[in-house]
Amino acid sequence: MSTILALDIGTEFVKAILARPGKKGKLEILGVGKAKQLDGNMYAGAVADIPAVVSVCEEALVDVEKQAGERANLTVVGVAGELVKGNTTTVRYSRKNPNKPITESEMNNIIKKVQEKSGDVAKKTVALETGNKNVEIRLINSAIVSLTIDGYRISNPVGFKGSDVVIQFYTAFAPLIHIAAIEKVCAELNLDLLTVAVEPFAVCRACLGDDLESNFSSVVMDIGGGTTDVAVVEDGGVEGTKMFSIGGKSFTHQIAESLGVDTDTAERYKLDFDTGKLDDHIKAKVESAISRNLSVWLTGVEVALEEFDALSSLPRNVLLCGGGASLSMLQETLAVSDWYRNLPFSRRPTIHLMDVNELPDLIIGEEDHLDHSFATAIGLLRVGVDTLAGAPEENKLKAKIAKLLQN
Repeated sequence: MSTILALDIGTEFVKAILARPGKKGKLEILGVGKAKQLDGNMYAGAVADIPAVVSVCEEALVDVEKQAGERANLTVVGVAGELVKGNTTTVRYSRKNPNKPITESEMNNIIKKVQEKSGDVAKKTVALETGNKNVEIRLINSAIVSLTIDGYRISNPVGFKGSDVVIQFYTAFAPLIHIAAIEKVCAELNLDLLTVAVEPFAVCRACLGDDLESNFSSVVMDIGGGTTDVAVVEDGGVEGTKMFSIGGKSFTHQIAESLGVDTDTAERYKLDFDTGKLDDHIKAKVESAISRNLSVWLTGVEVALEEFDALSSLPRNVLLCGGGASLSMLQETLAVSDWYRNLPFSRRPTIHLMDVNELPDLIIGEEDHLDHSFATAIGLLRVGVDTLAGAPEENKLKAKIAKLLQN
């Protein structure tokens, strides 16, 4: 199978991973690259300056191709931002002839109707937020969350009989202008764009690996430079994804404003906060600035999770990834504060920083320096494998639907 390049074009950094899909769903990491973005290259997680972003991507590609010893070809790119809408839709319908087995054609019609319904909702939401009723959007990712017939949960309905069918279906849409910018970047880099993936969905795929029947459940928070992406996975199914425009850079700007320093100095103070390099006077001011921004960020987390109102309870496990998750005060605040009290957690959630070495079905060499900030890129690789192969086992509904939903 061809090698796959994952290109995570973030607000702070471009991260690239080249991998080769192997047997039994394994992904062998061949090379890793990383390059820093300039201010103004990105805005709220979306490409704002195409030539500048192309230049930074070239730096990352040089690194990854040098380490891998081969050129990148098939590419998966992530898309993020508040205008990217990912939701789970529940569809219930009664079959006219419950004694007739369900066919693939019947399932295809259901999926098409769900996509159309979800697309209309997403378009109206984006139009309302942008003030542009003519905004164009595109379907990016789709996945079955759960499916029941007459109250029984099953993995493949084809051939089953029954009257009442309930399907939970995750769909994600993004404005066409975002996708067009990504396509232009890939064209300038001479990369063959395989697919575009919603970043929090990709992180969930990284957590699930090749096991389509996984019972993994978690709240996943990807804290990037410009945005925080929140996803909820329940029993192996992506319940939905939400994003808001507060990330690591907002902490840097708060430090700069509070201490009266430039952003480069503020960024250095933020990075040095946990290292013991700051004197006590500056550290106290930095801590105060971070605390103020944390309260605003926590409000964003609460608002995002409140939107998962269809769930009776949220998973207690919370996984953190992305460069912004490195901030110890952020981890500690989630672990000890009462931010979760008004949300449907059964009790205090447990907070973990994602260890990419523990993600399933990865072969990582000792020379590949991967940490939690590369979780999105790893997830993009997994989406690339899904796109190429449909899914590991052809007899499963999720595999067939994966093929139906390729863009």
